[in-house]
Amino acid sequence: MAVNLVRAGYRVTGFDVVPAAREAAKAHGIPVAGSAIDALAGADLVLTMFPSGRHVLDAYQGSDGDPGLLATARPGTMFLDCSTINVEEARAAARLTIEAGHRSVDAPVSGGVVGAEAGTLTFMAGGDDADFEAVRPLLEVMGKRVVHCGSHGAGQAAKICNNLILGVSMIAVSEAFVLGEKLGLTHQALFDVASAASGQCWALTTNCPVPGPVPTSPANRDYQPGFASALMAKDLNLAVNALNGTGVAGEMGALAAHIYDRFAAEGGAGRDFSAIITEIRRASGKPARDEAAGELAPGEAPRRHSTRAHDDGSPE
Repeated sequence: MAVNLVRAGYRVTGFDVVPAAREAAKAHGIPVAGSAIDALAGADLVLTMFPSGRHVLDAYQGSDGDPGLLATARPGTMFLDCSTINVEEARAAARLTIEAGHRSVDAPVSGGVVGAEAGTLTFMAGGDDADFEAVRPLLEVMGKRVVHCGSHGAGQAAKICNNLILGVSMIAVSEAFVLGEKLGLTHQALFDVASAASGQCWALTTNCPVPGPVPTSPANRDYQPGFASALMAKDLNLAVNALNGTGVAGEMGALAAHIYDRFAAEGGAGRDFSAIITEIRRASGKPARDEAAGELAPGEAPRRHSTRAHDDGSPE
C-alpha cells in the first residue's frame, strides 16, 4: 500500500515493529522512521493498520508511559485506520481522535496481499462526508473500489459482514469438494458445474480451495496466503461479537468461527483460509496430501482425525 502511494507521488514515511517489513519498505525507496512517533513528523495524514482494536487504541492514546499518536500529531491531522477491528472499537478510536482535535476515517480493506501489491483492494470507509472525500484520492491509489458505507464504524461493519459471508462460503465450498471426491467427481467437473450454476461464489471462482481449476488460487502454491486462517478466525470472532451484541441469531457465523479457531490453533494459522479443506479431508478420513479425487495414496489406509475445541476461542 505504501509503495503504491509513493509511486503515485505521495511523500510517505513508514514505520513497522517487524524488522522484515521495515527492510522491505527501504528496498522500495520508502523512508523508514525509528518509531511511530518519529514517522508523524510533518505528516498531514496518519495511516494505521494493526492486528486488533487494542493495538489501535494503545497507539492512539499511548501505553506504558509513552505518548500516543493523537498527542503527537499536528492539530487537524487526518487519521485513516485500515485495521479490521470491532465496530465499537472503531467508534471509540474516532471519538478519541475528534476529541484530540483531529479528523478520522475507518477504512478496512479486502483483497489480501495480492490486492495490496496490485493496488486493487476494496476499501469500506466510515466517517463524515467531508473527511471521506479528503481521503478518497489516497484510497483510489491503493484500491480499485472505494465505498463510503456511512458514519464512523460503518466501514468495519461492512468488512465484518463481508467476511462472515466469505468464511461461511469457503467452508461450504470445501465441504462440497470433499464430498465430490468421495462421490467420484473430479475437481474440474465440480468446478465447471458449480461455477456456472447457483453455487457460484468468490470462494469458488477466485480462491478455489483445490488446485487446478483456478491457477491463481493459493491451493496451487501449498496454501500460502493470501488471507491467513488466523486472520479469518479473528474476523469471524469480530462478527460473532457483533452478532451477540445486536441479538442476531447467527448460527452459521458462530459455527464458522469455531471451525477456523480450531484450525488456526492446531497448526493452520499461517496457511491461507482456503486450506480449511485439508482439515475437512482429515476429519473425513481422507489424507490431506492426496489431491486426486476419491483416491488414497498407494498403500495408505484412511485415517481418522479427532479435533478439540479450545475453551478461550482464540486462534493461538
